[in-house]
Amino acid sequence: MAFLEFVDVIKEYGAVRVLHGVNLAIEHGEVHALIGENGAGKSTLMKILAGFVAPTSGEVKLESRRLQFSSNTDAERAGIVLIHQEFNLIEDLSIAQNIFLGRELKRGVLLNTQHMNLEAAKALARVGLQLDPRTLVRDLIVPHKQMLEIAKALSRDAKILVMDEPTATLTPVETDVLFEIIAGLKASGVTVVYISHKLDEVKRISDRVSVLRDGHLITTRETASTTQHEMASLMVGRDLEDMYPAKSIPSRKASDVVLELQHFSVPGWAQDIGFGLYRGEILGFGGLVGAGRTELFEALLGLRPRSSGTVLRHGRPIQIHNPRDAAKAGLVYLSEDRKGKGLLVDFLLFQNLTLSNLSSYAKPLLNQNAEQRALEKARDEYGIRTGNLAVAAKMLSGGNQQKLSLAKIMQLEPEVVILDEPTRGVDVGAKREIYFLMSALAAAGKSVIVISSELPELLGVSHRLIVMRQGQIAGVLEAEHLNEQEVIQYATGLKSNLGQHNPVNA
Repeated sequence: MAFLEFVDVIKEYGAVRVLHGVNLAIEHGEVHALIGENGAGKSTLMKILAGFVAPTSGEVKLESRRLQFSSNTDAERAGIVLIHQEFNLIEDLSIAQNIFLGRELKRGVLLNTQHMNLEAAKALARVGLQLDPRTLVRDLIVPHKQMLEIAKALSRDAKILVMDEPTATLTPVETDVLFEIIAGLKASGVTVVYISHKLDEVKRISDRVSVLRDGHLITTRETASTTQHEMASLMVGRDLEDMYPAKSIPSRKASDVVLELQHFSVPGWAQDIGFGLYRGEILGFGGLVGAGRTELFEALLGLRPRSSGTVLRHGRPIQIHNPRDAAKAGLVYLSEDRKGKGLLVDFLLFQNLTLSNLSSYAKPLLNQNAEQRALEKARDEYGIRTGNLAVAAKMLSGGNQQKLSLAKIMQLEPEVVILDEPTRGVDVGAKREIYFLMSALAAAGKSVIVISSELPELLGVSHRLIVMRQGQIAGVLEAEHLNEQEVIQYATGLKSNLGQHNPVNA
């Protein structure tokens, strides 16, 4: 008898069935990977396990006993803890307050703040963080928030720990720390369910892998005997070839420079940055998390202050004080935080699509028929998959939300498109579609900047790659020199060609 069993589990939301009689067995003390495209049902199945939602029919058994939880709190008391893909933190509370939320330590009737801070520091140290437990969550960078989620979960002494895309925002070093933690948990008898789109991680960390597709369990296999290519093909139901589009290197004449930064600095994040961007080019920005890439482009768009620098568009200086100025100059930005800064997830699809360009649909009254036609066009052009266009953005899978976000910024008809972590939390099939959308934009004469922490992605899509380290440009790699080893050497400081290039060619 399996340690944990899902027996004929069905989940329906109204007339929509998202899980179709799933039967899955997970053994005690194993690391069991759960993979599938966005919308395959992985998160829904785990939310049933963790008490967030109830199955429409079927049952979940733990050591042959049927589990029936009225809430997530009941599941945590039973030793089942879920680390969500989206952060489940309260920004205006401290680290310690988040870790102990709902199970505060007390001295009599008063909160024992000192003890909670001490215990929180121990939990942080377990995941390799040296932070003050009194720090407000809103003051943390994204990778630290992810490690805090993991620390919070580990502090609950789980029997079963579910991790949903836990490394999406982590550096390679932080990922290694997490994998060491998982190995220790496995050795102590904790069962880990690991959900990830990163198949190299699945291969590295798991004992067995189960594949969900369209709410059906397709197969469960030993990870050691299953290749990453086989996993990807099982996820999408077809053989995946040509993950990245063919590259056509654009013209590099001086007259083709669309955007140029000179001596651009962002306090605390970037110093004396200079580079040029060519028409029809996909320019990648690599480096470790914290290298200053996101902050550099937030400053360019007027989302944070800069201390110095000149921005040139077609050789002429321009002033950008806010994203509206940037849009007027032909620059748009897709944030790495699509739900926090990209989409209004409770709004309808057409409302999200046209929000940044409402003046085009109000003459003078808002023309919702025109907005609907624009949404239908975007669905076809960007491959947004949904059975119903009259739904809120939160009802779309991660990949389709990202395609909607891209369609939204393209409503402004920009010349320069800046994409920050464009495939974070996106399945392998949707990733491929987004890569081909980038290529199509470049082929149409748009200039694309891609900021990514995924090396294969940067190498696969970039015509040229700039590597940043500690707020500076550490290296510039042309297409013929794009390889993982070179990028890592520049990102870690083992190699540098800083100062060996002029800003336009950087």
